[in-house]
Amino acid sequence: MSDNIRWLDWAVELQSLAQAGLTYGKDDFDRERYQRIRAIAADIISQHSSLPAARVADLFCNESGYQTPKLDTRAAIIEDDKILLVQERDCRWALPGGWVDVNCSVRENITKEVKEEAGLDVVAERILALHDWHQHNGSTSAWHICKIFIQCRVLGGAFQPNNETLASGWFRADALPPLASEKNNAAQIALCFTAARDPQWQPPFD
Repeated sequence: MSDNIRWLDWAVELQSLAQAGLTYGKDDFDRERYQRIRAIAADIISQHSSLPAARVADLFCNESGYQTPKLDTRAAIIEDDKILLVQERDCRWALPGGWVDVNCSVRENITKEVKEEAGLDVVAERILALHDWHQHNGSTSAWHICKIFIQCRVLGGAFQPNNETLASGWFRADALPPLASEKNNAAQIALCFTAARDPQWQPPFD
């Protein structure tokens, strides 16, 4: 592991340990120490990123309870051997999806995200894969992320202008546009095509 990534792993581990201590610790003096450890972890992130300390503290230190991975859902919608992608605000393309909201199940979340980003009403049919983000998409996140790829079937609807995406489009596996690789890469989209063709598909998971 390169040195420019190790500092992030150390900061994330310090944050996790401090948060567990704040959750389960009873001694007031120990809790003060855990709060200080968490503040140091936030300072490390701030010093090595473009984020101001206050922003890091807001994102990184306001978690409560035992720290667990964040869930990200991505919809694989394939018709006529083409997959649906949405264009992000930076003009790159991704499978519709996003963070799982605290008041949503995985199924509810993916149908909501597709409606918001692509304007389509869908039925979530089956899970195609569960990927560890650090293994497949990147290594510089302050959170541990699990990505869930879900095959969906379109019921109706059409793209509508919205605050999250610029457009939607259907693409062949061999003619993909520039991808937002931190959200999904070409290998993951290829996996979705393969899985969709196989009724006996067994979802891989990390």
